[in-house]
Order: sequence, then C-alpha cells, then structure tokens
Amino acid sequence: MSALTLENVTYTYKNAPKSAVSEISYQFEEGKVYAVVGPSGSGKSTLLSLLAGLDLPTEGEVAFEGESLAGLDLDRYRRESISMIFQAFHLFPLLTVKENVCFPMELCGVMPRDARTRAEVLLEGVGITKEQMGRFPSKLSGGERQRVAIARSLASKARIILGDEPTGNLDSANTQNIIDILVSLAHEKGYCVIIVTHDMEVAEAADVALKMRDGKMKEIS
Repeated sequence: MSALTLENVTYTYKNAPKSAVSEISYQFEEGKVYAVVGPSGSGKSTLLSLLAGLDLPTEGEVAFEGESLAGLDLDRYRRESISMIFQAFHLFPLLTVKENVCFPMELCGVMPRDARTRAEVLLEGVGITKEQMGRFPSKLSGGERQRVAIARSLASKARIILGDEPTGNLDSANTQNIIDILVSLAHEKGYCVIIVTHDMEVAEAADVALKMRDGKMKEIS
C-alpha cells in the first residue's frame, strides 16, 4: 500500500534561479526501507521537508494515503502520521531516557502511567535496559541515544519514519545496529522508512535506493 505519493512535485525557493526539487513523481510503500542519496545541493533535504509537511510544493502534489497534504491539518499530520529521526538525536537533555519517549505520547493525551508502560516496551525493543532508561541522554553513547530517538519516533504510532542522516554521527558497528532496527521495523511491522543519507552502507541495506541530482530523483537499485 502506498504511504506517500508524489505527483509531479516541484519546489522552488523564493528568488532561486532553479528548482530545488523538479517534477518528481514517486510512490513510497509500506513495508520498505528507502535510502535517498546524492551530493549536497541535490534536493534531498528539500524533498524530506516536503514529505514531512514542513513545506508544500510550488507545483504538483504530495499525498498521504491518497489525501493531498495541502488539504490536511499539517500540525496534526506531523504529530500523528510521521516521525522524524535526526543525525543529532534531538533528545531533551534535562529529561531522562524514559521521559523523552513518554513526552510525545503525553502530548497526544496518553495518560502518564500508560505512557511510561509503553515507553518501557519501546525502549526494550531497541535494546535499552531498565537501568539506562533512568539516565539522562548525555550519559549514553551515540548509538544508544539514536536507539532512544528511534523508540521515541515509535511512540506516536505513526507508520512513516523519516530519517535525516540518522547514522551520520555513529561508528560502523552502531550504524549497522541502527540499520538492522529500521529494516526490522519495515519488514516485520510494516513501517515505511525513508532515509536521506550520504552513507552507502545504509543505501546498500535499503530495499530501494534513490539518487537525487539537480532536483531530479531516480531509482538506482
């Protein structure tokens, strides 16, 4: 099933001499991992912003489960339908690991007790121990913090995960660990995982690798 669909999507920044994204049509499906690669300035970050509903296309349409983002409540879409994972983790430094995962659930109205129970399940699922759940993020390694970020991305029950260089700050062992988790989420639980990356290890592990250049996108595997 198609999770996100792009129809002739073009995005041009104000006063820019050319489009950052140009006439892209593509369907991202549930149950697959997609890696989007390409040189700096190729349009990868702009594409991610369009998929996340942070911007709307200058021309064309981005649709979520058949509905154009232009007609949706974008705040609700970003809160409930997609989750983001970043290179810099973006965990709250003054909240414990468990509190970081509880936060988005409580923001959506989940009772604190229920949020704590689900947070523990999610964290255990990505290999975080009970003892680590009580730590602050600064007391974890980079790989552990990224696993916490993944657990937090699952807290909203969104079925689409967007990754912005999620392995960029990790060594090879932790990179493989994160790749394994994301592939498992897609293949075993049906998530649609879309990762913008310079890491060819991620691209090789993805079900579909896409290359961007000069705002255009095409499959390379």
